Amino acid sequence: MKYKATSFDIAYKAGVSQSTVSRALRNSPLVNEETRKKVHAIAKELNYKVDKNASNLRSQHTGTLALLLFEDPTMDDSLINPFFLSMLGSITRAAAKKGYDLLISFQQLSDDWHADYEDASKADGIILLGYGDYIDYEEKLIKLDEQGTHFVRYGAVAENQPGISFGCDNFEGGYLATKHLIDLGRKHFAFLGGASDHCPEFWSRYQGHCQALKEAGLEIHPEWQVDAISTETSGGEAAKKLLATGAQFDAVICASDLIAIGGMREVLDAGLHIPNDVAFVGFDDIPIASFTNPPLTTIQQNTRLAGEMLVEAVVNLIHNLEVKPSLTPATLVVRRSCGSSK
Repeated sequence: MKYKATSFDIAYKAGVSQSTVSRALRNSPLVNEETRKKVHAIAKELNYKVDKNASNLRSQHTGTLALLLFEDPTMDDSLINPFFLSMLGSITRAAAKKGYDLLISFQQLSDDWHADYEDASKADGIILLGYGDYIDYEEKLIKLDEQGTHFVRYGAVAENQPGISFGCDNFEGGYLATKHLIDLGRKHFAFLGGASDHCPEFWSRYQGHCQALKEAGLEIHPEWQVDAISTETSGGEAAKKLLATGAQFDAVICASDLIAIGGMREVLDAGLHIPNDVAFVGFDDIPIASFTNPPLTTIQQNTRLAGEMLVEAVVNLIHNLEVKPSLTPATLVVRRSCGSSK
């Protein structure tokens, strides 16, 4: 089978990012003329073909933005991560201020999941919340970017990602959570949550956690990092695995509040006291975090600011204005799950 060149092949030869290639091929004013000519020349050399059958969102205007949520496993029938529920109000208000209606739906992860919104011209731009396994999801983002779709997403922010991303400073959040417990005298840390390229937000939180331990001269226990997705059930299972090892930990950093809530339940069922025996810190500051027993110390993401930034960015993309990825600050919210100095 003959190899079909991709936009990443062009990016490599041109020495630019894949996103720049995508913009250059659609003659975006955000790319200077010299770079556009270079990209077009390499595309011709590689016999790269843009899919002309896939229309894009630039040619028609509907006055509508599409907010597409990823279906997450939840304890109820919503299938929406409660963290993203808290962002809905902010996005809705920000869209209204810009004069846009908001169409809310779930992402369809078939090969042509974008078609419902591009080819049917249901929306001028797309905001994506949530993505599951990022390694699988990245291919969908590349396809959207190559077709010139105006889209932004909330998640991990890294170089050379397809499209424009906004997210929390996850590294700083992991660092703050760990540093706080170190300052309270905790010395033996476990981490519940995935730590790989499959979940880049959790991975950044874990890296921040490790950095704080290194600076304090405390031992990092890789075997005390247990994978978990952002559900209470997964957090409970991860904590159960950790307890089964016999590890003598006095602090647990969790990659999300849902993981922390499930983890605390297992630790309490094992006869340990929170926070006297084990301190817990979560991440997200979802509403239920303040109602757990004990109330959960966590890292707050600024959902109001994030919603406003997402809407501002996608509207700017629609009007061919320059948009750059950005991080919102992480803020420590202290509650009783971490206790006081030991």
